[in-house]
Amino acid sequence: MTKERLYLYDTTLRDGQQTQGVQFSTAEKVQITDALDGLGIDYIEGGWPGANPTDSAFFDAAPKTNAQLTAFGMTKRSGRSAENDDVLAAVLNAGTGAVCLVGKAHDYHVTEALGIPLDENVENVRASMAHIVAQGREALYDAEHFFDGYKDNPAYAVQVCKAALEAGARWIVLCDTNGGALPSEVGRIVAEVIAAGIPGDHLAIHTHNDTEQAVACSLAAVDAGARQIQGTLNGLGERCGNANLTSLIPTLLLKEPYASQFETGINRDSLASLTRISRMLDDTLNRVPSKQSAYVGASAFAHKAGLHASAILKDPSTYEHIDPSVVGNERIIPMSNQAGQSNLRKRLSDAGMVVEKGDPALGRILDRIKAREGEGYSYDTAQASFELLAREELGQMPKFFEVKRYKVTVERRKNKYNKMVSLSEAVVVVKVDGEKKLSVSESMDETGNDRGPVNALSKALAKDLGQYSETLTDMKLVDFKVRITQGGTEAVTRVIIDSEDGQGRRWSTVGVSANIVDASFEALLDAIQWKLIRDRGVVA
Repeated sequence: MTKERLYLYDTTLRDGQQTQGVQFSTAEKVQITDALDGLGIDYIEGGWPGANPTDSAFFDAAPKTNAQLTAFGMTKRSGRSAENDDVLAAVLNAGTGAVCLVGKAHDYHVTEALGIPLDENVENVRASMAHIVAQGREALYDAEHFFDGYKDNPAYAVQVCKAALEAGARWIVLCDTNGGALPSEVGRIVAEVIAAGIPGDHLAIHTHNDTEQAVACSLAAVDAGARQIQGTLNGLGERCGNANLTSLIPTLLLKEPYASQFETGINRDSLASLTRISRMLDDTLNRVPSKQSAYVGASAFAHKAGLHASAILKDPSTYEHIDPSVVGNERIIPMSNQAGQSNLRKRLSDAGMVVEKGDPALGRILDRIKAREGEGYSYDTAQASFELLAREELGQMPKFFEVKRYKVTVERRKNKYNKMVSLSEAVVVVKVDGEKKLSVSESMDETGNDRGPVNALSKALAKDLGQYSETLTDMKLVDFKVRITQGGTEAVTRVIIDSEDGQGRRWSTVGVSANIVDASFEALLDAIQWKLIRDRGVVA
């Protein structure tokens, strides 16, 4: 059976940048472009040249890609020709092989927002598409508010799209700009558009996620005959975001009928990089990845209930719809007060500790986990701390060093520029190799900025641990989360610290105390000890 070609169009760098709090630098845009191109995306929309300095700079520095790099802009304005519209000229001057121009497809927006006659808008779209084609570029017409416009005036919405097609546009992009269309509506309207004379292999779908159905609406359009999907990595986009390509891509490659019916530019080998690319984007934006994200989330293949974990050990397909490694993710058997011995033995095995079924230590470990979670600890996400707890109960926890005492001070003072600044200083005394060592460190980084008391503690603790210090040189703290687990005067603070090392490993540890610094120090100690166990040969 010959598969049909389905094209994927990424607008992370343009529409994704409309996300509140997101602003890419030129270097970040280049990095993301390289990742998208390596994945196998067909079209990468780089931005709107001329609209802002960053987008213009990106097209000047844009890397060579196998993907069709695309510039975005708007159709020519009324009262001037396409050849003499300076805004349109700036878009074309980006030199991309493809150009996507947005134009109105809703009669209400034409008369009220633009304030021009309906026929004039049609001519603006037609002339703009013809001008792009005349320049030897691939033309895409972004039919803004198409679905709302079609519901109000289907004849006019189709008329505008036909004008673009007849002028040479390669793709007519049907946009659910307000994000309110439902999958059933999208499927019906796309089918009616095809029946009206616009071929499906010239139709693209662009949906927003305001009803949490952007992915479903995109698939409904494909089912009806559209052959290009537009979206963003991690569903970035204005308001509630765009169709999420990190959900759509594996669905198209792994789920029927799409897997058998279509081929894309993405193969199974590059699909295995999807989780890494998703997390790379979040890291670039300094955002914590959503654990519940389909396919790529840290919890996408986490099995907490004991019954589930027991079945997973026998056959992963009992509670997993795909093998997590196919998308570069991994299975997690978290530990919690809902855990059973099946969860526990699987998690211990993953950590290199083989414990036979029925071993009384299993019961002790579960009892201790449940007791500590009652005190505010959480081992769902702090897998490294769980491993250390288990090793203690199994008598497999090496003693690398002993903390004798620590102290942290925070000072608020004026610097030499007469500006108020904060400075933290930490003192840690440890006993290692039979010798006491005192280390002092402050929180100031190499740029002169205060990084806080936890940073000072981390630096002091790792500063002089004798034979172990060199092992810790590539370790860094990458995330720090604080939660108050009880209210009022009995408030307890839980701290989760995420650490990373030069080998690309990432692990989480937990500390709990009424004192936030003490909770942080406990999590720090666990993080360092887990790293030493992994790198000092305790685990095979």
